[in-house]
Amino acid sequence: MNTRATIGLLAIAVILLLASSSVYVVKETQKAVKLRFGEIVEEDVPPGIHLKIPLVHKIRKFDARILTLDAETESFFTSERKRLMVDSYAKWRIDDVGLYYRSTGGEMAVAQNRLAARINNGLRNQFGTRTLHEVVSGERDQLMTDILESLNENVSDSLGIDVIDVRVKRIDLPDEVSDQVFRRMVSEREKEAREIRAKGLERAEKIRADADRQVTIIEANAYRESEQIRGKGDARSTAVYAQAFNKNPEFYAFTRSLSAYRSTFSNKGDVLLLDPENEFFRYLDNASPP
Repeated sequence: MNTRATIGLLAIAVILLLASSSVYVVKETQKAVKLRFGEIVEEDVPPGIHLKIPLVHKIRKFDARILTLDAETESFFTSERKRLMVDSYAKWRIDDVGLYYRSTGGEMAVAQNRLAARINNGLRNQFGTRTLHEVVSGERDQLMTDILESLNENVSDSLGIDVIDVRVKRIDLPDEVSDQVFRRMVSEREKEAREIRAKGLERAEKIRADADRQVTIIEANAYRESEQIRGKGDARSTAVYAQAFNKNPEFYAFTRSLSAYRSTFSNKGDVLLLDPENEFFRYLDNASPP
């Protein structure tokens, strides 16, 4: 290979190298800034294929998707001066890539450290104005909303970041006060249980007394109705007996006497002393009714 061919190949290689260095691609999931000797000349390069001057321009690309900041567990005090251990996280993304680069130098670690510090300050301020019950359950959603609003007002203008969401993963009591709080919670639950039992016993007594009263009323009404029915039955029975007696009084007297004899002489050990002329022996003295 002669010298001219070698020079030609080298020239082609240099041209290809310069061409490849002059073209860059920004993806849809990226944000980019164009620098000229370290100074921003284009703050938000749109997605696509672009040209740059090699050795003059430098392209810095950043992830434009939603990112997660998992903050370290921090200690905060409530308005009651109760210390809590809070574990939180935040969802964020780059909004103003030029401001983001100028404020952080394009370093992810710097951005997350500054964002974490602002989240901790926001949590500390919000926890400090609320009671333990409010931060645990009562106003937890409102607390997150307030933190998100105040945080975006701060980091949007200073870091070029848009905070999508802030959430508290877990709230724990410090070890030195957990036992004390647990005992107090047990005592409160026992007190509540005693009050509920007392109300239940009171209601049970009322129900039992009402049931006893209704039983007494029902029994009295039933006894009254039974006596009325029995009285009507006795009256009807007496009327039937009287009607039958009036049809043949002598036969009725005879059957009554036979019943009396049967009852009187049913037991052989009984002794009955009567005058032989007594009316009781009327039908024994005569073989047939008069």
